[in-house]
Amino acid sequence: MFRSLTTRVIATTISLLVAGIFIYTTFNVRHQQEMLIETARESTELLLHTVESSIYNTMHLGNVQDVGAILSMVGQHNQLVGVRIFHPHGVILRSSVPSEVGRSVNENDYKIYQSPKNYSIFTIAPHGEVLSMVKPIYNEASCHACHGSKARVIGILNINYSLNRTKMQMLDASRIFVISSIAITVFLAITISFLLVRFVKNPLDNMVDTMLKVEQGDFAVRIAYKGKDEIGRLIESFNSMVDRLEIAQKELEQLHFQQLERADRLASIGEMAAGIAHEIKNPLAGISAAVTIIKDDMVSDDPRGAILGEVIEQVKRLDKTVNDLLFFGKPSLPELTCVDINSILATTLKFASQHRGGANIERKIQFQPDLPAVYADDKQMQQVFLNIVLNAYQAMSAGGVLGVRSSVVMRGDIEYVRVDISDTGSGIPPQILEKIFTPFYTTKAQGTGLGLPICNKLVKLHKGDIRVTSDDRNGTIFTIELPSYYPESIDVSEETV
Repeated sequence: MFRSLTTRVIATTISLLVAGIFIYTTFNVRHQQEMLIETARESTELLLHTVESSIYNTMHLGNVQDVGAILSMVGQHNQLVGVRIFHPHGVILRSSVPSEVGRSVNENDYKIYQSPKNYSIFTIAPHGEVLSMVKPIYNEASCHACHGSKARVIGILNINYSLNRTKMQMLDASRIFVISSIAITVFLAITISFLLVRFVKNPLDNMVDTMLKVEQGDFAVRIAYKGKDEIGRLIESFNSMVDRLEIAQKELEQLHFQQLERADRLASIGEMAAGIAHEIKNPLAGISAAVTIIKDDMVSDDPRGAILGEVIEQVKRLDKTVNDLLFFGKPSLPELTCVDINSILATTLKFASQHRGGANIERKIQFQPDLPAVYADDKQMQQVFLNIVLNAYQAMSAGGVLGVRSSVVMRGDIEYVRVDISDTGSGIPPQILEKIFTPFYTTKAQGTGLGLPICNKLVKLHKGDIRVTSDDRNGTIFTIELPSYYPESIDVSEETV
């Protein structure tokens, strides 16, 4: 239930709203109660002053007996529990309840008189909570005739004001305020929920449904939304993204179609090249044999012998080209064995040293000792290394440094044996570098453009990787990485397609 963002937002908003209104209601109810208590206190105090004035006037006239009548008349007020005058020692002198006269005043009333505060609230059975207020009656000059001049306070006027009605008013006010707060909370909760569902949840649900359609490949769907708020901008961005995806899909489909056409053409060309190569190979062998016989029958100083020798060299070059075509069209599967890459590199460099292009080349060899073995075809890997080394010799026709280094690297959880073959030649331009593994692409006058593509295919057959970096300052570096660990069964047939 609470996995929905809208549900969490609604629940959080309502919770905060309820908490805020509850705090406000509690504060306001307490404030209302305090105000009602204060109103009752002011009324009691006003009544206290009124009674005090009446008593003073009566006593000044010498009608002391009328004091009890005044208290009895005031005590008939339905909000008053009792009105009395008690001695500073605590004995009740006059009271609206005649039976109280002569008794000790209530302990709570007497404590009020002794405290700095002149009122307090306490409970009197059976009247409930009352507001009790006291006011000393001071011995003025006009009172000396009856009370003498020694006592400063001749009595304490005490009124007990019932708070039952005030409590009912407080209860009614609290009930009204709580009910109104609940009504406001429910109204706001429903309104907020409606707005969130209408303007947030429904558009988001619509977006999710549309995204599912896009995920299933339907790029024609769009979301209609007229708002300019954040949801509107999000939907606008979503529609724009789908537009770009639709364009990209069409471009990919067109590119895929072109790639299929190109692959089909290349397959046809490959089949045709293989057929032509087979048709050319046998006549070339006959021509080479015939020219060799003719050349052998000539005397050594015959000038035609040099011409026939050149013919034989060109026939050998054509034969190599035919062999490359046949190999690239369908290379033989590697015969995998546990081999030492350092040993293959050493043999390759020994063969390359006999090439006339390596005369002015300095070699820097760095073989890592204890190199882990790899599963590979040693002849095919030697072909790869030799092709790259001879290309390096050709790039350094004026001399340079050939670097060959072996090492171990980790790619994720797999260990690889890495071989770096570098030269200090003029480098490969960027526009050519990206095409060097393309079949039949070459910059050499007598090249076939199949050397590096064959190297790339052989490395891929071994589940390895071949990369090249080059610039005009540092030369070129070919990097070959072969896994030093293979699963028990290695399927290389898929790479021959």
